Amino acid sequence: MNYRTTLAALAASVALPLSAFATELEVTHWWTSGGESAAVAEFAKAFEAGGDTWIDGAIAGGGGTARPIMISRIIGGEPMGATQFNTGRQAEELIEAGLMLDLTDLAEAEGWADFVNPTKLLDACTVDGRIYCVPVNIHSAQWIWMSHAAFEAAGTDVPANWDEFVAAGPALREAGIVPLAMGQQSWQTNLAFGTLAVALTSSEDWEAVNIDKDADVARSPAYTRVFEAFDTARKLSVGSDVNDWNQATNMVITGTAAAQIHGDWAQGEFQVAGQVAGVDYTCLPGLGYNEVLDTGGDAFYFPTNDDPEITAAQLRLASLMISPEVQVSFNLKKGSLPVRGDIDMSSANDCMQKGLEILASGAILPSGVQLFTEDTNNQFNDLMTAFWNDHSITVAEVQAGYADIVANAD
Repeated sequence: MNYRTTLAALAASVALPLSAFATELEVTHWWTSGGESAAVAEFAKAFEAGGDTWIDGAIAGGGGTARPIMISRIIGGEPMGATQFNTGRQAEELIEAGLMLDLTDLAEAEGWADFVNPTKLLDACTVDGRIYCVPVNIHSAQWIWMSHAAFEAAGTDVPANWDEFVAAGPALREAGIVPLAMGQQSWQTNLAFGTLAVALTSSEDWEAVNIDKDADVARSPAYTRVFEAFDTARKLSVGSDVNDWNQATNMVITGTAAAQIHGDWAQGEFQVAGQVAGVDYTCLPGLGYNEVLDTGGDAFYFPTNDDPEITAAQLRLASLMISPEVQVSFNLKKGSLPVRGDIDMSSANDCMQKGLEILASGAILPSGVQLFTEDTNNQFNDLMTAFWNDHSITVAEVQAGYADIVANAD
């Protein structure tokens, strides 16, 4: 029996009664906050309902900490059963080295191409025409989350856009409230810059820089405006002395900070805290200007192994992760949008409904991890963090550094 035939037989096994299986599978991921833990528990519950055992391999510290550990284990011959990466190019070299399970036969048998929306999510899992990952959600970075209690304490209305938020800064300071919460991990500051870029530039300029890698546009006045806003943001964040993103979100939840520029996974923290969208907090996609969202997110890959039982369990887990019931339960807890376009999300909160409307409108962009390599993204992270923390670095200097990275991006 050849390799593809074997995989086809294993893929077909997912249709057997779930109680027929009992395999341990270690799953590594970096979901450790309250909301994230509640979400990943939905995967574990579904997997174990069939008699298999989910061995949780959570790695604290976010993707920047977890990914090198995951990659080292896979390359070093100690692979886990399944592992999270962001949807994009992070696993390219592992795939090229033959270290990731080919899921094409399963995907074709279940018709993933018929319901994954947008289709680029499945494209991001595809190398040389073969599918190597299962996309599980759509995460977008282009949001600002605002505490109603904080603005009430400052005697101002909840802002409707970025400029109104900036204008409320002095009143927030006077009330002893940090205007903008920001964690110290480098990817968070780069995320904030990217969100400002989407909100404050035209789609043509954004695409020129991020898709065409046009360094001249990155040096232009259109991007100077973004860097000036980024400079304002770092000043508004003074006093936000936390590290992790969920600690910054908690500042907004408790009203010690007024707002956070962050991805929609922040919703999970608001939900765990019992807060209600539109009542306790407001979310503005595109910072109230440009209601466009990127379509990044998370995907699971399954390292190759020599045990047919493990391979069969990997395929069962992949099938469950993209199944209608699990897509609903997982994404409602995670705060993300489902990758399926054929399921009922009427129970989603106001913020998720906004995201679903934008997705349905087609106003979507690829994410940075789909457009740039890990090395290039790390260069952006380092540059933005240096600027954020060192106020002696000027707007002109950081813009020049940014344009240089764009010019040499791969």
